[in-house]
Amino acid sequence: MIIAVDGPTASGKGTIAKRLAAHFGVPHLDTGLLYRAVGRQVSLDGGDPDSEADALAACAFPDVLLEDPVLRSEEVGGLASRVSIHPAVRTALFKRQRDFARAPGGAVLDGRDIGTVIAPDADVKLFITASVQERARRRWLEMTRTHIGREDEIPLAEIERDIVKRDARDINRADAPLKAAPDAFVIDTTSFNPDEAFDTVLDVVERALARR
Repeated sequence: MIIAVDGPTASGKGTIAKRLAAHFGVPHLDTGLLYRAVGRQVSLDGGDPDSEADALAACAFPDVLLEDPVLRSEEVGGLASRVSIHPAVRTALFKRQRDFARAPGGAVLDGRDIGTVIAPDADVKLFITASVQERARRRWLEMTRTHIGREDEIPLAEIERDIVKRDARDINRADAPLKAAPDAFVIDTTSFNPDEAFDTVLDVVERALARR
C-alpha cells in the first residue's frame, strides 16, 4: 500500500501524512526534508542554491543532517524551494524516494510530486491545500512555538509573501511542478483544525482502499 500526499507548503500535508502512517502502521517519508537538507548543505558549503552545480554537490549531505531541527526553519524552506527547481537535484534524490515508496509493507510519502512523479502508481493519491492566508497563519504559529532562528519575530505579512513566492516557484518549475495528479483527491483544509483535517482525509483514504 502506497499513499501519496502532495500539496503546497504549510497546507498540513506533513502532519496528515505522519498520522496516516501511524494509523496504518507503515513508514513515513517527508520528501521535502531531503530538499531542505540539500538547501542547508549548500549554505554550509558557502554555495549558491540557484547554481545547479552547487546544489547537486550538496546532494551528498550526511544522513545526520536530516535530524537537524534547523531544517524546519523558514530560511531553509526557502533554500529548499530554490534547489528543488534543478533537474539534476531531483534526479539525484529520485531513486532514494522511489526505493522508499516501494519497500515491502507499504509507505506514506508526502511532498510536491509524489503522486505525479515519485509514485504515480500509488494506491491512494491526496492533494492537501489551504488558502495562502491560512497557511501563513499556521506557519507563523508553528514558528512562534518552536522559536527556530529568528522566525518568531517575522511579521505574518512577510511569511505570506514568502509563501506566495514559494508557490510560484514550485508551480512554475519546468521539472516536476507542484500540481495534483489527475486521480488525486483534492482536500482543502482551510476551515479544518488538525483533527478535523485528519478525520476527513482518513475517511477518503479508507473508502478509496475499500474500493480497490
